[in-house]
Amino acid sequence: QVQLAESGGSLMQPGGSLRLSCAASGSIFKMYHMGWYRQAPGKERELVAKITNGGTTTYANSVKGRFTISRDDDQKRISLQMNSLKPEDTGVYYCNAEHYSIGSLTFWGQGTQVTVSS
Repeated sequence: QVQLAESGGSLMQPGGSLRLSCAASGSIFKMYHMGWYRQAPGKERELVAKITNGGTTTYANSVKGRFTISRDDDQKRISLQMNSLKPEDTGVYYCNAEHYSIGSLTFWGQGTQVTVSS
């Protein structure tokens, strides 16, 4: 079992920067791939960025070059550095943990709201 708690969401102006954090507790953090997903109003949840337990990263095309995902296995935490924010980055951002060998063993946080608006 993994418990996830996101923090850092805020109301931002376009072009700004924001850092989201996700603290994990419970099971062995190193056994999980970690990711950030977002859900905009009226849209399906989509992958924003993912980092495997080995440190390999994947990004949605829409955020490449602007967002950076990182993990600290000792602190059981992942972060998402978001730069050059755009209004289309608005949504609820969810932290996700997926077991490295049992893909169906997946956990979600409660989400944190990011709003980008002038």
